[in-house]
Formats: sequence, structure tokens, C-alpha cells
Amino acid sequence: MSGAANDCGARETENEKRTARGEQREADSERQTARSGQRGAAPQCCKFLSVVGRSTENLSESGSDKADPADNMEELLSECETLWNQMQEGVYSDVTQHTSRDASFCVIQLPLLMTRVKALSSEINQWQERSPEISSINPDILSVLGKEEFQKVKEDLEMLLFIVQAKNKQLEEDLKREHQWEKEQKEIVNSLTGIKEETKKQVEKTSTRSLQGAAFNELQNKMQTLKEHKEKLSTALAEFIEEHFPLPENRKARNKKSSKEPDVELISLQEILENLISKLLTTPHEPYVTINDSFWPPYIEMLLRYGIARRHPEDANRMRLEAFHM
Repeated sequence: MSGAANDCGARETENEKRTARGEQREADSERQTARSGQRGAAPQCCKFLSVVGRSTENLSESGSDKADPADNMEELLSECETLWNQMQEGVYSDVTQHTSRDASFCVIQLPLLMTRVKALSSEINQWQERSPEISSINPDILSVLGKEEFQKVKEDLEMLLFIVQAKNKQLEEDLKREHQWEKEQKEIVNSLTGIKEETKKQVEKTSTRSLQGAAFNELQNKMQTLKEHKEKLSTALAEFIEEHFPLPENRKARNKKSSKEPDVELISLQEILENLISKLLTTPHEPYVTINDSFWPPYIEMLLRYGIARRHPEDANRMRLEAFHM
């Protein structure tokens, strides 16, 4: 009894292992199909092939389990037929969906789809003719295979790490160059800012000097114009006085104080006016001129009568020019 129980337990263990291997093959087939991006009947084809492989493995191990080969074969054929029908339906439904979108598009895509169907059919035939590879269940072999796979993954990861480190190093160098470039640009900006401020100050000084120079030149021009106008007025006044207010024929006046002293020479009206104007401009706080014997009395009376000059309020021998400019 104990031997029969052990045989049953061993058979159950083997069945579980076969089921696990079949599921693993189905998962691998589905992952391979997702990577390749195939659509339509590709998943059904992979599933069909996995079922064929699992059934072949069951047949190969049926001798040890003492199962009925006819039952296994019938089950295998029925499952394969079902999957084959599903695969064909998927292929033709894919073709139908593509052809029902647009007539013009279908005319172009139909040859491609038919070529795809032929390629899938030939691939199915190849997978049917191919005998599935049965992996060994020896723990030592599995350990060696696992170590090789881990070694390959390790090498890939080491290569990836090397590439990432090289890229990081390159990025660090680029970052240092960018920082250096930024520092240089800041220095250039600061230098340009200083030059701008200095230039602005120089422009302001130059503009101020130019304005001052322009104002000074304008004042000089005005002064020159006034001098020329003054000369013209003086010349016109001299001509007018010489024409209308000539000196008497005897230009010498007798001295009133003493008859022994020599006679004093009279001065013209122009000279009297020039003395009055010069006194008013040079000493405006004391603009009075003393009247002496050289002033011809008719000229003095005329200046006083017509309001051109006036006497001192306390001294009758002094007079001044009226302040016409005030």
C-alpha cells in the first residue's frame, strides 16, 4: 500500500510539473507574441503550438504514467481542431475588419493582407512540422542553465551600468563647461554694464558741455550783435548831433571866476552825453556829473528842459542822465 501511495504521489507531482511547464510555455508564447506586435491569428497560433508541445510531452511521458494513448490522442486532436478553427476565424475576421473600412483602402491593403495570411499559414505549417524541445528536468542541468542566464543578465547589466556611468561623466563635463560659460557671460555682462555707465556719464558731460558751449557762443553772438548795434547808434547819434547841434564858432568860453585865467574850450553835446551815459553805467549808485565851464549852457538847458537829464536836488552844479532803462 505504501508503494502504491508513493506511485500516486509521484504521478501527481509529475502531472503538476507538466502542467506548470505547459503554463510557462503558454506565458512565454504570449510574451513573444506581444513583443513581435503580431495581430489576428498570431496568439491562437502560439497557443496551438503550446498545446501541441504539451500534448507531445504528455505522450512522451504516458509510458511512465501508464495512461491510455488513444484517449490522449483524441483529446489532443479535438483541442487542436478547436484551436485551428479559432485561428482561421481570427485571421478571416481580421481580413474582414480591414476590408470593411474603406473600399479604396481595401483595394490597396488586400494584397498585403493576403500576403500576411500566406506568411502566417506557412509559419503555422513550420511550427506543426517542428518537434517541440523538451527541457531536461535534471536539477544540475537546470542549475547550469540558470547560472548561464544569470551570468548573461549580469553582463548586460554591467554593460548598461558602464554606459550609464560614461553618460553621467559626459553630462558632468558638459555641466562644468556650461557653468564656465555662464561665468564668462556674467563677467562680459558686468564689463559691458560698466562700459555702458561710463559712456552714459561721458555723454551726459559732453551734452552738458555742448549745451554750455552753445549758450556761451549764443551770448557771445548776442554781445557782438549788441556791440555792433551800439556802434551804429553811436555813429548815427554823432552824425545827428554834429548836423543839428553844432558848437558855436568861438569854442572858447570865458572863465567866470577870474578874468586872468585862460578861457576853457567847450565840449560838444556828444561828449556831454557820453560822459553822462558812462557815469550812469560805471557808477549807477552815483550817476551825477559835475557841471563845469566846458559845458555850454544852452546844451545843459536843452537837456534839462526836454527831460533827458536832471539836476541834483541839493546841488545845482551837478546833473545826471535819466534812467530810461529802468
